[in-house]
Amino acid sequence: MQPGYVQPGYVAPPKPGVVPLRPLMFGEILDGSFQTIRRNATAMLGAALLAQTLGTIIGAVFTAQAGSQGESMALWLESLTPTELVGLGLGVLAGGVLLTLVSYFISIVLQGVMVVPVARSVLNRRTSFKQMWSLSRSRIGPLLGLGAFQILAGIAVGVVLVGGTWLLADAMGGSSAMIIVPLVLGTMATILWVTIRLIVTPAAIVVEEQGLLEGLRRSWQLTRHNWWRIFGMMLVISLLIGIISQIVLIPISLATGGLSSVVTPHGGDDGQRALAVAVAIASILVSAVVGAVGYAFQTSVLGLLYMDLRMRREGLDLALLRELESDSESSKDTQGVPGRGVAPEDRGRYAAGGWPNTYGPNTPYGPNTYGPNTPYEPPPDYEPPKYGPPPGAG
Repeated sequence: MQPGYVQPGYVAPPKPGVVPLRPLMFGEILDGSFQTIRRNATAMLGAALLAQTLGTIIGAVFTAQAGSQGESMALWLESLTPTELVGLGLGVLAGGVLLTLVSYFISIVLQGVMVVPVARSVLNRRTSFKQMWSLSRSRIGPLLGLGAFQILAGIAVGVVLVGGTWLLADAMGGSSAMIIVPLVLGTMATILWVTIRLIVTPAAIVVEEQGLLEGLRRSWQLTRHNWWRIFGMMLVISLLIGIISQIVLIPISLATGGLSSVVTPHGGDDGQRALAVAVAIASILVSAVVGAVGYAFQTSVLGLLYMDLRMRREGLDLALLRELESDSESSKDTQGVPGRGVAPEDRGRYAAGGWPNTYGPNTPYGPNTYGPNTPYEPPPDYEPPKYGPPPGAG
């Protein structure tokens, strides 16, 4: 080692917001999701509660109405003719389908809209509820188109699967089970595979201002070679949300028996019915709140996953670092969405077994350019050390 030489130390990537500006690990995505919800509670939880409102209100009203008029409703149903019962059933079915479709479209739109505060949190920019909608208002149309595309695709797959199953069963009889069972399992596996490949489509539509087809293509590109990683993350998140939801609902289930013995110790149909309605409504409301928190958390995870995929494939972290430096130089926080306007470049950090990336003179990583096939080029003023006999020798 030459006299005066100082070995450069490790400089950690900057972390201006909820996550560091580099490819993320699973734990960092989880922690960043919690921080995003905490820093943007109005936007994240407000939108998530909006997604739960429609089903919660209708469920609570129906429960209260059915509980308060239990016997009279039963007598009314018994007085209906078969034709009237069929009409009532079709009406209820149509109403349920309509409610499901409306809730589904709301969920798809909010899944894309809520990516805005997630992306802004990466650079430590807080987002209000109004600002979130203002920055994503122009993308609502493509998000609705995505919901319609998914519904039509699901119907088409269902029709083909049911039709093929019926034709096989009619042609082959009982032996058709040897083909039908693998066919159904293969269809389910294919649906799961395609779902994971298209899972960040809403984020791509909103952040990159893509259309429907371009958003689908971007998600397909970003998730390439990452299927198992994304699937494992989504599986863990779903199990985590499910377990927490059940734990939260346990006290309500346990309180039912205690309230029954306190409120109606001597029985009574009216008291029992009122208690059952109150417990059911409380359970619906608590489930809605828990579902909203879980929805916000899951959406935040998807948003950070999208940013992570772009960091891995396109060096988005370096573009965000340059944006952060420009913000600090101008001494003002921009009102846009980080990552919007950054042209996608498939540089492939993991391609050819290397970690190619470009480090500029204004980044904390050094002034050189490194890649799997890039030779080291010394600075122009570099002089190689001259070796000779040690001092005092000879």
